[in-house]
Amino acid sequence: MSGLASRPAVRAFALLWALVASLASGERASAQTLNAVKERGTVACGVSQGVVGFSIKSEAGEWSGIDADFCRALAAAIFNDATKVTFVPLSADERFRALQSKQIDLLSRNSSWTMSRETELGLAFAGVNFYDGQGLMVRRARNISSALELGGSKVCVQTGTTTELNLRDYFQANGMAYEAVPLTTADEALKAYEAGRCDVRTADASALHGERLKTSAPNDHDILPEIISKEPLGPVVRQDDFQWFNIVKWTNFAMLDAEEAGITSQTIDEALKSPKPEVRRLLGEEGNFGEQMGLTRDWVARVIRHVGELRRKLRPQRRRQIEAGHPARDQPALDQWGHPVCPAGPLSPARRP
Repeated sequence: MSGLASRPAVRAFALLWALVASLASGERASAQTLNAVKERGTVACGVSQGVVGFSIKSEAGEWSGIDADFCRALAAAIFNDATKVTFVPLSADERFRALQSKQIDLLSRNSSWTMSRETELGLAFAGVNFYDGQGLMVRRARNISSALELGGSKVCVQTGTTTELNLRDYFQANGMAYEAVPLTTADEALKAYEAGRCDVRTADASALHGERLKTSAPNDHDILPEIISKEPLGPVVRQDDFQWFNIVKWTNFAMLDAEEAGITSQTIDEALKSPKPEVRRLLGEEGNFGEQMGLTRDWVARVIRHVGELRRKLRPQRRRQIEAGHPARDQPALDQWGHPVCPAGPLSPARRP
């Protein structure tokens, strides 16, 4: 009888042990990206091949822009060292495959948050760091003041982007014919436009302002006032690691909170002395929020000290672009952060998933 009685206990113990092992395995799996980053010693961050204001490499080899700075923010949060980033420049066609194949840990590359990119590609957008919209650039000599005058035009467009679909929808919705001239990279599209292979260059409005500066004569080109889509841009990760998703998401949120609270890299030491509970929690003086994600308590303070708050870094760049020769009539309306405002209405088709 004692042998028989022991069998259920043995089975129960075996089931309990399997459950514990499963939970431990799940914890290890959920921490796989953070562990890989720590073992490697750098954050592998996918960026653009050169978009002014987002991620662009200088002749000295230094990356700048809000997307590049977000990569540095994660490195600061993890290593207390914003230089521990491996920047991986990717084309629009390459970017999501590189993330899926684990060539990179995250994609911080002016990418639009869409439903299909999450449901079909198994990716997860961790938030928005820039609200953009698709624009259209033409030669000033054509004397065109509205996108509704572009019927019959040839349009240079980058493949592998939502830009292609938005372009088709806009012209179809307004009963206009057009001919798409597809190019693989943004640089190729701009060169084709300058060479006269197309009449119009279309891309996110923010990117167009940067491309306009790259032309030999920026004042010979106009960016039309219509914004034909809504493009919420932000960092992207895989859906297989919720801990990493949380780290990326809350790093973005923390930088926004720091902006709202007026905490900068110049004021961080004073902020650490603040009696305000919300500031103390944000900077790790109270609570253990960072430790709950596998980081340290002071992870936000590290980010602010080494990188700063994200949005305020963008505004001087926008001002410099405007001052560099953008007539006011060519500028889309900007909100308080310097972001293009994306109007809703008949000229702005609903966002395509």
